[in-house]
Amino acid sequence: MSRPAVLLDRDGTVIREIDYLRAVDQLRLLPGAAKAIRFLHEGGLAVVILTNQSGIARGLLTEDDLAEIHQEMTRRLARRGATVDAIYYCPHHPEATVAQYRKNCDCRKPAAGLLRRAARELDLDLARSYVIGDRARDLEPGRSAGCRTVLVRTGYGAEEEGAWREEWRPDHVADNLTRAAEWILMQEVRHLVQEGLQEVRHLLQEPTALAETELSPPTPDPCEPH
Repeated sequence: MSRPAVLLDRDGTVIREIDYLRAVDQLRLLPGAAKAIRFLHEGGLAVVILTNQSGIARGLLTEDDLAEIHQEMTRRLARRGATVDAIYYCPHHPEATVAQYRKNCDCRKPAAGLLRRAARELDLDLARSYVIGDRARDLEPGRSAGCRTVLVRTGYGAEEEGAWREEWRPDHVADNLTRAAEWILMQEVRHLVQEGLQEVRHLLQEPTALAETELSPPTPDPCEPH
């Protein structure tokens, strides 16, 4: 059965925003990020990170460097009881200096390629899922795929909030990932309550065969004396 998920941007959402993070010693988890991810997992949601990494295309780091950074990030999260189900990244850029990464791909956000790949490989229910990020381009894949979107004010988020396009706005704006997780978990509670109410209504509208039998008069036995 497909499951709902929270699809997170990395820089400015989970870790400190820094231009072209390229080494482990630059890595800093944002306050409360691990706690938020732990709470989301405990709430029954998959947690996936989707990130543009054009620094690879620009020759600033290699895919091996990125793997080392992600290994350290997941280790620090795990030390705080938080687990990420998967990390997907786009190494491309249309003006890349490294030829093998120079392309107009469908995985670089705001395109939805990474999100749809995650949904396919992890069997995610996008209609029940959420996308969190600090920029409009992080949320656009979620909007186009029918997910609910949350802008966080960390990273570039406060600046983005002030200059948001009028065509559409996120479903929610939160100060940070912890507050975003609280809002999402509240939506999940409401969903469960609504499902429970629907089940109760169904049971009330369709009495069981046993109840119908108890309400029906007994059929006379022709062999009994009258």
